[in-house]
Amino acid sequence: MAAEASLLNVKVVGRSLMLTAAGGWVAQRAAELEALVDGVYRQRSAVDRVEINLEHLDRLDTVGAWLIERLRRAAADARLNAEIVGIDPRFKVLLDEVAISNKEPVPLPRHKHALHDALEHIGIAVAEIGKDFTAIMQFLGEVVVATGRVALVPRRLRFTSIVHHLDRVGYRAVPIILLINFLIGAILAQQGIFHFRRFGAETFVVDMVGILVLREVGVLIVSIMLAGRSGSAYTAELGSMKMREEMDALRVMGFDPVEVLILPRLIALTVALPLLTVLGSLSALVGGGLVSWVYGGFPPEVFMDRLREAVTLDTLLVGMVKAPFMAGVIGLIACVEGLRVEGSAESLGEHTTNSVVKSIFIVIVLDGFFAVFFAAVGI
Repeated sequence: MAAEASLLNVKVVGRSLMLTAAGGWVAQRAAELEALVDGVYRQRSAVDRVEINLEHLDRLDTVGAWLIERLRRAAADARLNAEIVGIDPRFKVLLDEVAISNKEPVPLPRHKHALHDALEHIGIAVAEIGKDFTAIMQFLGEVVVATGRVALVPRRLRFTSIVHHLDRVGYRAVPIILLINFLIGAILAQQGIFHFRRFGAETFVVDMVGILVLREVGVLIVSIMLAGRSGSAYTAELGSMKMREEMDALRVMGFDPVEVLILPRLIALTVALPLLTVLGSLSALVGGGLVSWVYGGFPPEVFMDRLREAVTLDTLLVGMVKAPFMAGVIGLIACVEGLRVEGSAESLGEHTTNSVVKSIFIVIVLDGFFAVFFAAVGI
């Protein structure tokens, strides 16, 4: 109690409440100071005036100044005349700054209807989609301009960088692409044989696997794999470069970051994805043929004969036409998200996640548009 008395003395003189602050009102003593401040106006209803005397105050920091201001504002809220006296000139500026801060009352939370919240979230999401579309279109314009400069002056093309990224995006991705597509083809064949056997139509499994893999599944699986593998890497790399101000350094040296960093990545991805689609589709057909042989009893020569009858050149071209467009979409989204990274690891992780999610979503939507288009033209 002696420590408390030395910090804040409370005395009633007539209808006046005399508060004398002393000692050090600093953050280290915030807990006991706050307890004293909270107990000042309890059972003090018989007073009309409050005087806060700071004559004996030795030390004061922002925490202590806020507590003194709380004493004054609590008196004002109770409709008492409050006055601060004995202010040391050393503390006057701090007390004045605190006194003019946070004057406005905290707004009460608005209770919204569930439907209102749902519509608000939908509106925000639509606005974000518009911002993303605008950013991608603006970035696409920068890429087109950089491509034009490189086309006019071919020596500006960084062939070594393209080969480097082609190795990372394409060559090193071959094992996982072959494995995943092999398993997908095997699963499709097994499920097809299992269900078609009920109708005595096992041979149509070859048609299903061949057409589905070459037209849809092959390019779609490869695109999703590259969106998760290479798209996230692009975003993380560019985001890290931006955080370390390497892009600003390139501009200072007279280089265009789009031409130096982004164009080689986009070219490598556009070249790699069609090639990986071919390899992945072949792997899926091998997986489907193997399962058809082991599970369905179709020898490899029967599988190949049936495949030649079911699949045409148009079937292969439909899948291959999609590949460059999907590569471009994945590359653009990955680079845009990388350039949006701010100066924190949290921002880097958030935009890397956004890159993968948006790329996979757009790839699937784009595949749907292609399916509708090719069906409309009869291919």
